[in-house]
Amino acid sequence: MVVFKEQLKQKILQILKELAQRKGLDPEGIRAEHLSVENPPKPELGDLAIPLFPFAKVFRMPPQTLSSLVGEELQQKDSLPEGIDRFSIVGPYLNIFLNRSLVTGLLFQQIRTEGDRFGSSSILSSKRIMVEFSSPNTNKPLHLGHLRNDALGESVARILRFSGATVRTVDLINDRGIHICKSMLAYQELGHGRTPEDEGLKSDHFVGKYYVLYNELAKRDPEAEDRARNMLVKWEQGDPEVRLLWEKMNRWAIEGIKRTYERTGIHFDQFYFESEVYLKGKEEVLKGLEKGIFYQEADGSIWVNLEDIGLDRKVLLRSDGTSLYVTQDIGTAISRYKDWPFDVMIYVVASEQNYHFKVLFSILERLGYEWAKNLYHLSYGMVNLPEGKMKSREGTVVDADDLLDELTEMAKEEIRTKEREGEVGDLEGTAGKIALGALHYYLLQPSPSKDIVFNPRESLSFTGNTGPYIQYTGARICSMVRKLDEVPQVKERTGKPSDLNTGEEWELVKLLFEFPAMVEQSAISYNPSLLANYLYEVSKTFSRYYHEHPILFAENPDVAASRVQLSRCVLQVLKNGMHLLNIPFLEVM
Repeated sequence: MVVFKEQLKQKILQILKELAQRKGLDPEGIRAEHLSVENPPKPELGDLAIPLFPFAKVFRMPPQTLSSLVGEELQQKDSLPEGIDRFSIVGPYLNIFLNRSLVTGLLFQQIRTEGDRFGSSSILSSKRIMVEFSSPNTNKPLHLGHLRNDALGESVARILRFSGATVRTVDLINDRGIHICKSMLAYQELGHGRTPEDEGLKSDHFVGKYYVLYNELAKRDPEAEDRARNMLVKWEQGDPEVRLLWEKMNRWAIEGIKRTYERTGIHFDQFYFESEVYLKGKEEVLKGLEKGIFYQEADGSIWVNLEDIGLDRKVLLRSDGTSLYVTQDIGTAISRYKDWPFDVMIYVVASEQNYHFKVLFSILERLGYEWAKNLYHLSYGMVNLPEGKMKSREGTVVDADDLLDELTEMAKEEIRTKEREGEVGDLEGTAGKIALGALHYYLLQPSPSKDIVFNPRESLSFTGNTGPYIQYTGARICSMVRKLDEVPQVKERTGKPSDLNTGEEWELVKLLFEFPAMVEQSAISYNPSLLANYLYEVSKTFSRYYHEHPILFAENPDVAASRVQLSRCVLQVLKNGMHLLNIPFLEVM
């Protein structure tokens, strides 16, 4: 559909400029950005609509008069753009009717040729884009908030790659600080040398257990905080015993976290560790002080004044010379650009940090880094569960693994209720993929900026606006295709676009042709929710068509073959879109 819209746009622009010249008007006032091609609100009005009121002032005439003039000119042309059958004038709108058979044939051919690449483009082929997401701490497992972060980061990276960008995904592991030492202290005093294997726990959950135990320890022992801080000092001094314990517990935590990444389909090109980069920002701050970009207080602390851009004063180095998170982020950003010069850097971080990133980006610009103008904070809202649902051991944080386990059990229950165990075969594997589809779709379907209340039971519904509904639509088409052997008179035919004459079929064709544009919009806006809602619309439209029209067993074998071909196109779009959203595709449900 993008091709037809662009052809039409160019033709109308040409006509408008010719009209302007004949009337002695300046054609420079007629610009492509002022011309839009829309979808009419009702099918009977046409397939495409061009509003001409943006140019009424240039021509000094009512929009309705201008649209009639353009229509007359279009009628006098030797030929309409390919694929356009006819047009009508409705007020200020020029409504276009497409040649259904030709457009459907082009869709069939394009999807058959491009397959898994249908919807991809080269619009971002000149861009090198780095995406940072997840950024876990090594004192506990991933939690529900990380799941939304990971879903967004992974999906955005996939969409950007599909749109031609060279993408590098990075994960900053927060593996140092007082919170890490608290887990270490509890293990040192209460662990008695035990291992995750000894307790039958996933290694990151084992480490997280000792973070919880530290909180209990601190309640009954007021000096625990001092011992934890003393351990941090020893760590910074390189104490061999403390470092050895730190390495062991970090290894346990990171191994467990990576297993969760693997389970959820999350991939990174590079891992950064805070322990390796946290000192790099200090040098930059001292340079900024020398240049007069920052200033020093009487106690020796170093600050930046951002009041001129509506922000506050911000401390960058404490009086004892230690750095803060923003200081560390300064050094990390500079190191990353040196490692892999990017055109755009996207930080996927919760909206709680909106102010932090305004400060960080401003400081980097003041330090003279031109690329700082291309840093982007993809801010997302909070995600919680309904009160009382699946609380974790801490009572406040929902562990990612626990949530996935619970969703998988719920999916198994749904499969058993529908008596589908025999059809799905691998019950555990299928239930796990349904759980992941439910989770990722639920987290991606709202706009990133919105807060979410995640309802596990609601997310797993096989009907409505859910991931399993989209998965089930794909599985239903796969089931239909497998039955082709039962109707050889249909299987041996390829189908002709001219056999598809219902309004529902044409609605599907137009919708499928919008897929490349939807991917492009999602890529440019870093917003997977656009694609998620589009896939739901495709699934809903196909389901309605499936119930109202026989496909495989239509009376006319030629019509049946054409409807199967259209169904295959729906299937390909669903598969491609689900991959971009990191929703597992299932042939059987």
